[in-house]
Amino acid sequence: MLGIAANEFHYRLNWNTKQFIRRHALDTGKNYEVRSMDLADQGERNIALAQMHMGALMAVKARFEKEKPLKGIRIGLALHVTKETANLVYTLIAGGAEVAITGCNPLSTQDDVAAALAKADVNVWAYKGETREDYYRYLNSVIDFKPHITIDDGCDLVSEIHNKYPELIEGIIGGCEETTTGIIRLRAMENDGALKYPMIAVNDNQTKHLFDNFYGTGQSTIDGILRATNILFSGKTVVVAGYGSCGKGVAKRAKGLGSNVIVTEVEPVRALQAKMDGFRVMPMEAAVPSGDIFITVTGNKHVIRMEHIQQMKDGAILANSGHFDIEIDVAAMEKAAAAKRLIRTSLEEYAIDGKRIFLCGEGRLVNLAAAEGHPSEVMSTSFCGQCLACEFLVKNKDSLNTEVILLPKEIDDEIATLQLAAMGVTIDTLTEEQIKYMNSWQEGT
Repeated sequence: MLGIAANEFHYRLNWNTKQFIRRHALDTGKNYEVRSMDLADQGERNIALAQMHMGALMAVKARFEKEKPLKGIRIGLALHVTKETANLVYTLIAGGAEVAITGCNPLSTQDDVAAALAKADVNVWAYKGETREDYYRYLNSVIDFKPHITIDDGCDLVSEIHNKYPELIEGIIGGCEETTTGIIRLRAMENDGALKYPMIAVNDNQTKHLFDNFYGTGQSTIDGILRATNILFSGKTVVVAGYGSCGKGVAKRAKGLGSNVIVTEVEPVRALQAKMDGFRVMPMEAAVPSGDIFITVTGNKHVIRMEHIQQMKDGAILANSGHFDIEIDVAAMEKAAAAKRLIRTSLEEYAIDGKRIFLCGEGRLVNLAAAEGHPSEVMSTSFCGQCLACEFLVKNKDSLNTEVILLPKEIDDEIATLQLAAMGVTIDTLTEEQIKYMNSWQEGT
């Protein structure tokens, strides 16, 4: 069995190299495949640390333990296997569910957490640096579990079921989607008439995208770039591609570190908001000559292309915080590079047109490929949404349409109330007079 030393060595491998080592450095059991079971004790400590900062989710877990709203329900998850996700898994189990989980990105699994889940007899198939073959093999292991509910981050699990296992759809109550990229894919499926079971857009909960996307992505993206490069942000020109909830968070935190921030956008309203927030706004073509650090958070393909890279300065740093590794055209970089080398963990140097261009985390989501993902506090509210969405699906399974669904506002308010309580915050309540006024039209000037 390979222990921690081998695990550290693994972190220094590139996606397309050392496949033999990756394959044969795994621990396999009846219901798991993970990097090394030697890491389980460390995983348990990290899960416990996260739990301390996930008060809202722990409140849901306490209720679930009493009420068992998910009894008899099998839930299949394709999520980032992190210490926070482990607490989601344990909350679902507390609610009576049987759970199977795999990763939703080849580089986002925390190997110690996967080992801890396996030790706790959870069905888990995941390791950091998965080959493409293993990634889809593990998705299919979750599908073989025949889930009644799916929980996805990026829609790969849903897509795989629809494309290859349509016979299982009849037994699926519904699913939940965690991230913007997945919602985009699901709405495309809905528009094409391809969606065959109800999906709850957990990402669109206010307690998700206003907190997880903004505060979580903002902090964790900067954290990932810092871990990959240890570069000083102050005084640098940072180009942020996309000004949705994630882009806003990244731009404002880069500004807070003393960076000069440029925002690129395609949507007029978001571009206007970026301008009003004090950022320079321009097309990517205009931004590339002056940029020091480039961060993509659009959810779209080839936001940074070779014609942009060719205009960048020597030493430019590229990072992606979108779900899939498509925002930066890495394939074109591979083709154009005269040489390529691994400089440090999660940082590669490409020699292109006599310049050095640096890529963080292989162009995959940098906050997980090079760091640990979102802080526990924001994942607490996000995962409350996942738990309550599962409960909602079970309670309403006979009345839901086959479409992308938003959770009722009351559930969002419940999550916010739980998080406020966990933070020791109390708020005002309306008086009877105020309630009457807000529901009437007679009173005016």
